[in-house]
Amino acid sequence: METINLAQKFGLFQEYWSPKIVGELNDSYVKIVKLKGEFVWHQHETEDELFLVVKGTLLIKLRDRDILLHEGEFAIIPKGVEHLPIAEEEAQVLLLEPKSTLNTGNVQDERTVTRPERL
Repeated sequence: METINLAQKFGLFQEYWSPKIVGELNDSYVKIVKLKGEFVWHQHETEDELFLVVKGTLLIKLRDRDILLHEGEFAIIPKGVEHLPIAEEEAQVLLLEPKSTLNTGNVQDERTVTRPERL
């Protein structure tokens, strides 16, 4: 067992939209990611995804509404729900998701991270 300092871990990287593994819980990874700008519309067919905003603000667009998350707030996007994360300014986000989850879900593009770095 070890203590994870999120501020220290976020200080280890600068790139956006590139999740980093900071822990494991059962069959899930605890990941952190810095977000800025607009991502890509995508969905995860078999996996729910938790977004917890550590710093900043995150807008998650859904096809029927928007979810605005502030520091200390989280939302769970159910499997099969198409979503588009947007961060106008840098946001630091913790993700809790099954180990099989690709960051771009059903979309394969230059932002797809198949093997996230472990910090």
